Amino acid sequence: MSVVNSINFAELLKSSGGLSPELIDQLQCAVAGPQIADVRQALTEVGRGVDDSASEDLLARLGIAAYVLARHEEADRFLSGIKNDGLAICYHAHSLFSMERYSEAFQRYEDAGKSGYDSVDATLLQAGCLRSQRQIDAAEQMLRSVASSAASRAEYSFQMGCIWADRGDALTAVEYFERAVDMDGHHARALFWLAAENSLRGNDEESIKLYERSLSKPPYFVGALLNLGLLYEDHERYQTAAFCFQRIIDFDPNNERALLYLKDIEATHNMHVNEEQARQEARMKQLLGRPVTDFELSVRSRNCLAAMDINSLGDLTEISEQELLAGKNFGETSLTEIRELLSAHSLHIGQHLHKVHSRESFTDQNLSPEEQATMNRPISDLNLSVRSRKCMTRLAIQTFGQILQRTPDELLASRNFGVTSLNEIRAKLGEMGLKLRND
Repeated sequence: MSVVNSINFAELLKSSGGLSPELIDQLQCAVAGPQIADVRQALTEVGRGVDDSASEDLLARLGIAAYVLARHEEADRFLSGIKNDGLAICYHAHSLFSMERYSEAFQRYEDAGKSGYDSVDATLLQAGCLRSQRQIDAAEQMLRSVASSAASRAEYSFQMGCIWADRGDALTAVEYFERAVDMDGHHARALFWLAAENSLRGNDEESIKLYERSLSKPPYFVGALLNLGLLYEDHERYQTAAFCFQRIIDFDPNNERALLYLKDIEATHNMHVNEEQARQEARMKQLLGRPVTDFELSVRSRNCLAAMDINSLGDLTEISEQELLAGKNFGETSLTEIRELLSAHSLHIGQHLHKVHSRESFTDQNLSPEEQATMNRPISDLNLSVRSRKCMTRLAIQTFGQILQRTPDELLASRNFGVTSLNEIRAKLGEMGLKLRND
């Protein structure tokens, strides 16, 4: 996880220059990490005594800090006087929408479009205000009025998905939400809807991943944190569930549901453990831990597995056939040999691939949902060269978490993966405060 450098947020909020994407990103990164208290303190310190006579630049910076902290009433107080900064006006509309003041949000989105903010995007967001007031037909008409220029935007697909969901057509809604996420992998509201839909269908693991992705940037949806916490609890990941509920309390100390769920977790820790299940898991763990050197394999297969840092039967169940074939000198003959070895022990290649995906996505109890979301970012966000991208595809590496679990030697052992690609990946990860395993 990249680390936000030490910043004096009080000075940052008082500095001149109005809003900028860089400032918003700094505040979001801080609130997502351990510096949330610093931002909260700076907002209290600088915002004390500020009134409408303050400069629009200062009001805009205070308003965006309040918005990122999900303190929407404060954001409304600071941003209501903004008249010329389209971006700040748009964030004011976001806060009004969050407080379910949809008519006011509708007007502020219109004001934003007239003050320099993207007018098409403003229209899409206005449609969302109409839909939230149950003016579904009017919302659809507004969307279609800008369809020629907006159909390629994630927000357009999201709003259309909401309309179909409101009309009871879940399948069509999901298609639109998936299209929105394809266009923008960080579209929090589309991810939230998809997560909720997967949860309804019992696809808990997929739902968890989608909720985590929806929480990649603050402000956080309380509903997403609550639902994710309950899913973690169902899967006995109590510490991470508690983090979700505590995060809600950080923003809303009087949230009754979060307080109640935290108390429930304390009781859950004392649940009875199924002894027979524990014994079966212990036997499987012992089998998966057996080193591949215990078995008769050809010299070529042994050397290939050693080069790829595959040491046990368990390692073979946590890798795909595609990844094995990507190793230097690893061919179909070796693949057949490995298949037969695992089959003799009622195992198969890739049997536990979901476990390594979970591990590589950092979905463990030592990381926050926000950090897990960062680790689940698509590898395409690194903007690698064509050669490096092809190597990632061949190795079935799709997320930050998966690449971070690889060592430099493991990558170099792959076919067509050279030092140039390795250095490029190191540099790209380094820019984000990340590095390969053992680097």
